[in-house]
Amino acid sequence: MSNTIYHLQTLIGLGPRPIASPANQAAADYIRESFCAAGLEVEEQPYAATAWEHRSTLLEQNGKRLECTANAFSLPCDVTAPIVPAASLAELEAVAAKGKILFLYGDLVRAPLAAKSWFLRDERDTRFFELLEAKQPAAVLALPTSAGYFCQLTEDWELDLPAATVPVDVALYLLCEPQIPIHLFIDARRVPATARNVVARTPHMPKQRLVLCAHFDTKINTPGATDNSGGVAALLSLAETLPRDRPFGLEFIAFNGEEYLPIGDDEYLRRGEGYFGDILACINMDGAGAALGTNNVTAISCPPELEAKIKSVAEKFPGVVWVDPWPESNHSTFSFRGIPAIPLGSTGMRGLAHSVDDTLEQVSPAKLDEVTALVKELVESFK
Repeated sequence: MSNTIYHLQTLIGLGPRPIASPANQAAADYIRESFCAAGLEVEEQPYAATAWEHRSTLLEQNGKRLECTANAFSLPCDVTAPIVPAASLAELEAVAAKGKILFLYGDLVRAPLAAKSWFLRDERDTRFFELLEAKQPAAVLALPTSAGYFCQLTEDWELDLPAATVPVDVALYLLCEPQIPIHLFIDARRVPATARNVVARTPHMPKQRLVLCAHFDTKINTPGATDNSGGVAALLSLAETLPRDRPFGLEFIAFNGEEYLPIGDDEYLRRGEGYFGDILACINMDGAGAALGTNNVTAISCPPELEAKIKSVAEKFPGVVWVDPWPESNHSTFSFRGIPAIPLGSTGMRGLAHSVDDTLEQVSPAKLDEVTALVKELVESFK
């Protein structure tokens, strides 16, 4: 068994690793130990976060049990009330929902609601938040925001409302007779906690450095095989095998908090922004290695000559495709600040991310080997 596959199996074996959870802490410990064993200088970067502990959720109407899943960071509740439906912002503005269970569907669930503190939150999300808080519902129910996987509308520790997700058949059932009260019980709590990034560097780090990174946290409901145990396994394997006799240093970052706020990138920035001007580029592995997908690569904030070099390297790998730039991962911390970023992911498997089905068999050892080989070639191209 290769070290990459061993790392992959170890991380998946921890189960879901949401921010600051016991499994998340165990993953950080394992990554730290792996970096140390590789002879790297390791820095842990702790920061304040909120853990969420969930015990049970119950939804019923007239004694009939209905499928329901509490949203990440939901407050607890034990409420019986009729539902008040709303499918658009205009409908939400018009309804009287105080003390009732607000049911959201249609245009309101076309995408997850950006977290309250997220700096890319747009005007629509801001207005959505204002209305949810102003309406003072006893709880919020909503449809999943994507047909591809069970994506929740809210997952924000700053939203002080009980919130849960129901599947399509339950939604249709509830909308038939919304005036009949339903009972929603959520046994959960938020807990002040500490999350950690784990950063490793080659000894005697020169001024210039190349960053390789991957995030190790997951959503609440998934073992996160492709998102992102595979990326972390590749990162650890590269930390163990990349030659270090080069004119620049290597920095390996296992980021926390990519799935839920607060993001670990902020703590990394706080500690390291002073040397950002000395970073040659960031190579980020997030979602690569999917067994039924195709490894992909792109370039963001790269000068033309560097982008041409990256494409030339990628062309050596017939199984890798070039894609349009995408911002939804840790590489944006670098590209938004003008540092060249090279993200690697998978094409054709987006519906797998964040789902209970993202298990070990969804990762291809051969495609992970392809990722590590591609990254090694990219690192060599910076000589």
